[in-house]
Amino acid sequence: MNTSAQPTVYLIDASIYIFRAWFSVPDSMRGENGIPVNAVYGFCRFLTEFVERSRATHVAIAFDESLTQSFRNEIYPEYKMNRELPPEELKNQFKYCRRLAEAAGFYCVGSDRYEADDLIATLAKSAQDQGSKVVVVSGDKDLAQVLRGDDFWWDFARDRQLKAPQVVEKFGVPPEAIQDFLGLCGDAVDNIPGVPGVGPKTATGLLQAFTTVEGVYDNLESVSLLKLRGAKTLAAKLEKHKEQAFLSKLLATVAYDAPIETQLSRLERQSAEVSQLQQIGQIMGGRGDGLFERLIQSSKLV
Repeated sequence: MNTSAQPTVYLIDASIYIFRAWFSVPDSMRGENGIPVNAVYGFCRFLTEFVERSRATHVAIAFDESLTQSFRNEIYPEYKMNRELPPEELKNQFKYCRRLAEAAGFYCVGSDRYEADDLIATLAKSAQDQGSKVVVVSGDKDLAQVLRGDDFWWDFARDRQLKAPQVVEKFGVPPEAIQDFLGLCGDAVDNIPGVPGVGPKTATGLLQAFTTVEGVYDNLESVSLLKLRGAKTLAAKLEKHKEQAFLSKLLATVAYDAPIETQLSRLERQSAEVSQLQQIGQIMGGRGDGLFERLIQSSKLV
């Protein structure tokens, strides 16, 4: 397939930017009937700046429909249970953020069982299989595991980009080994336990030697020979927590089979629905009108 003829596909992790908006825009910003609209306004500003900078023609925005449960909790009930629940004032704004994105002409996806990461991974694989370059727009570096070829991860808010070589520089392992890295050293943010006593440096050293978690456990007898701190006792730690290591890798691995539509034609930016944006503008008490106009204009240029 001629990849040069294929569009670049941008996949946005909505929750990251909604939460950032919630914390960066004062909650004194109120709309109709005094309801908080700070997260909606901040997310609208993000979308406006994103389309103006990227000139993206093919975009999907993935939303977490449940911030507390996914299929991973069926495997490990403690998964992400260390997080505080978002306040009601923020929960109520998530639905308006999705309405806003859809009204602005973006393809939006969500699931009550799969996380946004899984939706992005499913869309990424489909786009890659169809010959498109993928850009993952997120602040979550765990999503670097979906990168292939010239794809890149883009933290838009901080304007940081990682291609495969930069992922190796950052973690010491390539994108396809991110889940193995987290399987060994864990992830406190998501409450993934990993192997007690194995930190990032040790995890990197193990994977540089044996590539995957499976490779590590196939070569336990060689672990003591590695030039790693505590190498002599490391094999015993790994053996003791073998089940936990494989569980942690499973939890950290994104799913590529979420039940969503992935055709490239669905991801093409559509013209903004002006009447829908006007309704959202009324809910927001007239705030964001200038941003809405810019979203409308950008949709006409696609």
